[in-house]
Amino acid sequence: MSALYPSLEDMKVDQMAQAQAQHQQVAQQVHAPVPAVPLAVAAPVSSTSSLYPSLEEYMGLNLTPEVMAAHMPNVQQAIVPRPGGTVAVGPSNMVAPVTGSQNVGLRRANVTNGVREVTLCKDQKGKIGLRVRAISKGVFISFVGNGTPAAMGRVRFGDQVLQINSENCAGMTSDKAMSKLRKSAPERIVLALRDRPFERTITLQKDSTNHVGFVFKGGKITAIAKDTSAARNGLLIDHALLEVEGQNVIGMKDKAILEIMAHAGKTITLTIMPNFVFDHMMKSMATSLVKGAMDHSIPEV
Repeated sequence: MSALYPSLEDMKVDQMAQAQAQHQQVAQQVHAPVPAVPLAVAAPVSSTSSLYPSLEEYMGLNLTPEVMAAHMPNVQQAIVPRPGGTVAVGPSNMVAPVTGSQNVGLRRANVTNGVREVTLCKDQKGKIGLRVRAISKGVFISFVGNGTPAAMGRVRFGDQVLQINSENCAGMTSDKAMSKLRKSAPERIVLALRDRPFERTITLQKDSTNHVGFVFKGGKITAIAKDTSAARNGLLIDHALLEVEGQNVIGMKDKAILEIMAHAGKTITLTIMPNFVFDHMMKSMATSLVKGAMDHSIPEV
């Protein structure tokens, strides 16, 4: 069974189901009678659930359909608000006959918008290596430090923190969320994370001159060339580059990003976010911190 689930409830129910299955297996091995215990069935998420703030209030932005149409007209094709604030994002199982379904970049960069559970510990200095920002009713990862427990646990920029040690984060302030993390036991901190809302993956193919057909400055896409892979595959201007081949490039110099792209194979996988959302998320972050300490490690797959 996949380690990623559409909702926090799905993840919890699956854990219960696995525990029941293990109990039944052990009981059968010792030939003990096993009572019939029906597996739990996930109930639909309530449209008023405080765990899932409406996208219209995402990170403090008024993301009504009208605002999205004005500022991010093409995002609605990939991210479609539904009644109750849930989100429909394209299928997580990628079909890539040209690239190959086992392409490393695709597997590193896959954005599922699912929920996963991450267990972290603190380092020798008592640090986890992340910062969060509370906006509206949600808590979001705004920084992951290089070489820290958070980086090794594959916590990523933009992840939404739904729970800290089983306590719901909806409505928490930044200070309260950070206080919960600081007061957590050093050896075990359990986070429930939603995978990078508003981010999406674009896969491009290099041409005979090893170009894919777009220009960027300061990590933001500024131009798309006609009749190129970038144009054919729906890459858009006014978007920030977050990852290349699944590697975080936030805070990197453009020259370093170009080097990563140059050393990639014929296929390049980009993870992008609309500038409208990215700028809002980064406006309170110190440039020196982002450029000097942001995690840029290559994820293992």
